[in-house]
Amino acid sequence: MPEEYFGALLAAAVYDPNPSFNRRLVEPALLAFGRRRVRMALLGWLETGTDVERAGAARAWYWTALTVDDGRTAIGADDGASIRDAWHAAALREFVTNENVDVRRSILPGLPLVLRAYPAELHPLVEHAVEIALAHPDEYIRQRAETQVSL
Repeated sequence: MPEEYFGALLAAAVYDPNPSFNRRLVEPALLAFGRRRVRMALLGWLETGTDVERAGAARAWYWTALTVDDGRTAIGADDGASIRDAWHAAALREFVTNENVDVRRSILPGLPLVLRAYPAELHPLVEHAVEIALAHPDEYIRQRAETQVSL
């Protein structure tokens, strides 16, 4: 796939509001440009984007954990814990500080709500995120958090 397609493909995935359809945009990006590059770009959207872009990046991130194979190239489930850990830390901070319901709804499914998933300095933030989620006025966020905390 030509280099100039990278930005357009990821933007389409980020701006697609359908959390299932955007898989059709993330998979070819993974195959053409690699998991690391796709994940780094999505991390950038999460950290610097608008609320719409942050929510879209979180929805697209979900599909980056897939193993994809086009018959010639297989991309495995993980290419480095450092990018995943950076995502988790950024998503945790965003969940706690950003009150936008769509952002929180989009981040929460991929956000570990257990202390062992984070370094000690983030433990107070994890506890705060759990408090926010369990007391949130949005029913989906509350129910999702209850499920994640009980796992």
